Amino acid sequence: MPASLLALAAGAFGIGTTEFIIMGLLTQVSHDLQISIPTAGTLISGYALGVAVGAPVLTLASRRWPRKQLLLVLMGIFIAGNAAAAWAPSYGWLMAARLLTSLTHGTFFGVGAVVATQLVPPERKASAIAFMFSGLTLATLLGVPAGAWIGQHFGWRMAFAAVALVGVAALGILAVFVPRNAATAGAHSLAQELAVLRIPQLWLGLGITVVGFAGVFTLYTYIEPLLTQVTGMGDRWVAITLLLFGAGLAIGNHAGGRLADRHGVLRALAGALLVLLAVLLAGRWAFAGTPLAMAYVLLLGIAAFVGVAPMQMRVLQAAGHAGSNLASSLNIAAFNLGNALGAWAGGAVIAQGMGLTSIAWAAAALTALGLLLVLLSHRLPAGRTAATQSMKTAC
Repeated sequence: MPASLLALAAGAFGIGTTEFIIMGLLTQVSHDLQISIPTAGTLISGYALGVAVGAPVLTLASRRWPRKQLLLVLMGIFIAGNAAAAWAPSYGWLMAARLLTSLTHGTFFGVGAVVATQLVPPERKASAIAFMFSGLTLATLLGVPAGAWIGQHFGWRMAFAAVALVGVAALGILAVFVPRNAATAGAHSLAQELAVLRIPQLWLGLGITVVGFAGVFTLYTYIEPLLTQVTGMGDRWVAITLLLFGAGLAIGNHAGGRLADRHGVLRALAGALLVLLAVLLAGRWAFAGTPLAMAYVLLLGIAAFVGVAPMQMRVLQAAGHAGSNLASSLNIAAFNLGNALGAWAGGAVIAQGMGLTSIAWAAAALTALGLLLVLLSHRLPAGRTAATQSMKTAC
């Protein structure tokens, strides 16, 4: 893989860290800003909403920008947002800083994925996307625990300041290693860009991402109470187990890219969701003891991310060249909608008094729906043909 992909992964590491770092700082933030824990939790949902809205809007607004220039500007906004978070005197200020930062998320990952596919031969495109997304898996494995440690020892503001410094380093790496001609500015009109929204295969691909990935967060959102209340783990073992999940994400991400390149995107996607479905179903019985739960969480991490690169490649295939940036950014928004849907579904199960382990059934049901959409996508005409027809219509 070229060094420019490492630069994209560095940016993904910083953005992934800032998305999830707040989860380990909620108590400190609530005490310092004198707000409740649930109110502090809205800093997570607010960020997800910003990603979902900002991804398509900012991608369309910047469609004629050179791709390298756009990535550098996005990283500059990311640095400013985290610096503002570190200085936030109130909840409103911190929410505004989080929303500013979230605007960069979807467009960076969406445009970055398109750039990544143009840096490698055609037979390695899915692996290139997986390599870029490895920055996100490393953020889960290393960045978020490091941020929590900084917050515990130096305060939550220093944690956000540290993330801003990570952004400065990523900005320098992107400036040096991403070539100017990695991906040219879009020459398509707004109508041509929006024509991608007429493609049924694109919407199926986005739907697969939302409901297929929602199964992961239906279970993972409540992994801490599962480990402590069902398995009976202490804090130390919970932390180690969550590190295993991060390691599983890295393994699954790498495997997903290779599978898509070798066996085709749709077959890799179907296989990934089948594996995830089986793993989620096993979650009903996997928390009976500490060794079993630890092994299961590692397996869950692998299954969670083995479908990510194929999901991203699927929407790119459906969109064709003219709509690739918008489609790619929309799929990042779809991942975040899946996160929100999964967290809501798991919470609904708990609210009904069905027990923590029953979350596994809801998680599996959502992923099963994603698998059905894959089968439907297989039966419909290829997305690239549909994309071409839509582009001609727009012209």
